[in-house]
Amino acid sequence: MEDKKELLNIRKEIFLTGYSASMAHLASAYSIVELIYVLYEKNILNYDSKNPNMENRDIFILSKGHGSLALYVILKRCGFFDKKFLTSFAKPGSFLGGEPTIPDIPGIEATTGSLGHGLSIGTGIAMAKKIDKKEEKVYVLLGDGELEEGTIWEAVMFAVHQSLSNLVIIIDNNRLQKMSTVENVMGINDWKNRFSSFGCNVIEIDGHDIESIFDTFNTLSNDKVNVILANTIKGKGLSLMENDPRWHWRLPSRKELKTFVSELEITEEELEECKKPM
Repeated sequence: MEDKKELLNIRKEIFLTGYSASMAHLASAYSIVELIYVLYEKNILNYDSKNPNMENRDIFILSKGHGSLALYVILKRCGFFDKKFLTSFAKPGSFLGGEPTIPDIPGIEATTGSLGHGLSIGTGIAMAKKIDKKEEKVYVLLGDGELEEGTIWEAVMFAVHQSLSNLVIIIDNNRLQKMSTVENVMGINDWKNRFSSFGCNVIEIDGHDIESIFDTFNTLSNDKVNVILANTIKGKGLSLMENDPRWHWRLPSRKELKTFVSELEITEEELEECKKPM
């Protein structure tokens, strides 16, 4: 029950932050909430929010950078920055844009948003750590639509050839991209066999099941590139948004807002507060 309440609070804060900025990829953020929550708040990642550049930290890269609000909210919760910094999201003069950037956002390890590049960056970091005989892991979260980018498969081939068992690839397999399904766009619906054919250790899970996510992160292969195929629901947590590609990039109308307020348990005071000028 505690996790359920925390996840609701995260989704509420994601919405209020995006609503205040009048822009957000809400559905893309909602599908990855549980994955990032477990990484940061269930002691999977080794990090120090007061010393973000700690030398022996694990690395997390959100390659599908448009889902940034999920990461920003959780970084705030973990103490990387304060609420005032978060509420500046997408406003003039803010460092918090629609996609994560370095070096001005504490806890962000790579500039992402141009899809397909996050895994190449993460693979390079993982290779460097292997050469230096370091034990830290590199986690890269990709969207399934993003897997259509050719650079993804170049990185996978390199990672497997170099036996980068310190690299963990997480797939947000919500089966939607922008205005359609991944299968309609590229005719692909079986990522497990594709990654396995490259030589990866592939584990398929429910990407919204906290216990399953936690157990998977703690039982990874020690000699292969690990791929976690997380089956998720785009827009998870909002009845209007779930599995509807039209919500890839939009905010609710006044009529739709009533559903958000009800299902996210938003008070009138919270709604009014997020619309106040900075």
